[in-house]
Amino acid sequence: MTYNQEVMRLTDERWQAITHNDHSYDDIFIYAVKSTGICCRPSCKSRDPKKENVRIFKDVEEALTEGFRPCKRCKPVGIRLPEEEWVVQIQEYINSNYHESLSLEVLANICHGSPYHLQRTFKRIIGLTPTEYIQQVRISNAMKELTAHKKSIAEVGLAVGLPNTTYFITFFKNRIGQTPKQYQKTMMEVQKSGEK
Repeated sequence: MTYNQEVMRLTDERWQAITHNDHSYDDIFIYAVKSTGICCRPSCKSRDPKKENVRIFKDVEEALTEGFRPCKRCKPVGIRLPEEEWVVQIQEYINSNYHESLSLEVLANICHGSPYHLQRTFKRIIGLTPTEYIQQVRISNAMKELTAHKKSIAEVGLAVGLPNTTYFITFFKNRIGQTPKQYQKTMMEVQKSGEK
């Protein structure tokens, strides 16, 4: 085994350094999280990643070469990620995980920033708060689900991260002007008339 191959492995010792935010390992390795595309120092105070999503690098340059971006919280390259790129990371995370329970605190932890800074920066760059953006993504995906599949309203709500069916129906109607069932029926009629 070469030195480089050994450095690339996630050993129990390295995993402990990550989960315990051990500063003494900061000059020894950098870890990256595949699901977020972010690389961090072992001492980073962000939420612990899933072990299967972690990659180990000997230094930050190696992680950057592999396409990972530096964490805004622990700044492994000593500079901050441009805010526009950070917001793109947040959007990408929301677009892939809208079906999960997402809050400002969860996003801030995952995307390595403070909730206040995330809220303010996201709103300034996108024109929507993170919560408004999540709602927009959920509605858009609910409309696709209702049009493309014959799922129940409860199944669609669950699929887009709104497991409370009553809340999902009210939320959908407030946004679209129809209940999900009405919208689904309208779209089925449009599809049938288009087939004739």
